[in-house]
Amino acid sequence: QVLLIESGGGLVQAGDALRLSCVSSSRTFSNAIMAWFRRTPGKDREFVAAVSWYGDATVYADFVQGRFTISRDNAKNTMYLQMDSLKPEDTAVYYCAAGNFWSGGPLAETYFRTWGQGIQVTVSS
Repeated sequence: QVLLIESGGGLVQAGDALRLSCVSSSRTFSNAIMAWFRRTPGKDREFVAAVSWYGDATVYADFVQGRFTISRDNAKNTMYLQMDSLKPEDTAVYYCAAGNFWSGGPLAETYFRTWGQGIQVTVSS
């Protein structure tokens, strides 16, 4: 069973930055499409960003608006989400996910078979 472990969350102020990391226990990490999702209270989990197998292609949700950067290091079995210019509305539990489907556009969570436990990001105004 593959495990995904997120880290790097916390409490920051509006305008600050955070970098989330997701480490995978998989021995075939580069075979997976990796993505970040988030859930805010009272809302469904939503797509944030995804990165292709070797990191040469990325896709973002519209609300990211150039503030977030997704990347991966296959040698370290790790995916990252650099979040800059954070806003209070970015407050959510962030989840990393692994799947095997790539469309070049935002992806539904049904395409991802493995999920991390989630990590809290809180942005104060």
